[in-house]
Amino acid sequence: MATFRDRVIAALVSQAHRPRGVVGWLEGALFAYRPSNRRRNRWAVSLLDVRPADRVLEIGFGPGVAIAEFARRAGRVFGVDHSATMARQAARRNAAAVRAGRVRLVVASVERLPDFGGPLDVVLAVNSVGFWPDPVDRLRELRGLLRPGGRIALVSQPRCPGATRETTARAAQELQGLLAEAGFVGFRVETLELRPPVACVLAAAPGGEEAPGGEGQVGAHQAGRGGEVEAERPAEVVEAAGDAAVVKVEEVGGATE
Repeated sequence: MATFRDRVIAALVSQAHRPRGVVGWLEGALFAYRPSNRRRNRWAVSLLDVRPADRVLEIGFGPGVAIAEFARRAGRVFGVDHSATMARQAARRNAAAVRAGRVRLVVASVERLPDFGGPLDVVLAVNSVGFWPDPVDRLRELRGLLRPGGRIALVSQPRCPGATRETTARAAQELQGLLAEAGFVGFRVETLELRPPVACVLAAAPGGEEAPGGEGQVGAHQAGRGGEVEAERPAEVVEAAGDAAVVKVEEVGGATE
């Protein structure tokens, strides 16, 4: 018979794809304050060499930890997540940057991305590619949104039972294969020594400077130790004041909550 702890863990895992409701809110809080998650996301951002003029996008931003890190480094930050619960948490965490217009958070699926008003310099996705429909097609679309030489980072920390270093290595190979099939170049793989280890596969859109490290190279250094659809069309977090964030759904020909 399943214990209460087992039931709680099962509920959290079932919401990983699209967190919603009270359980989704709790999951977002857990992700945001768990030290290993914060370290993983900050590490991933640090690998992308973000510059003050860069326009960056995170797919699947969750509670907004990496968004906050990007906001300290980049000129314009976009985030797309198909969970309105996560969008509200992320907007609260980044309220000042949202108010200032430096961060724009959108509720949308990866196959229905909004207009970002120009080419992007950086794209990040942490533990989300496995949930994407037709990931190679999605990556080709993202390649088209990047400027020539723009950088992309796909991060994986396997969460399956018994995950090991070998599990992480296989995940990195799979991500690199997807990026190669989608037309990216200049691959580099970095590893963060958590339990299980985290892999970050970096690549570049063709036509510019390739990702440092050369194609297929594993980085020389290692760091030390989504449910119900709430809005299928883009919903931008357009207002944030203090602890409150308002999510308004943008519909073609009108708007709904």
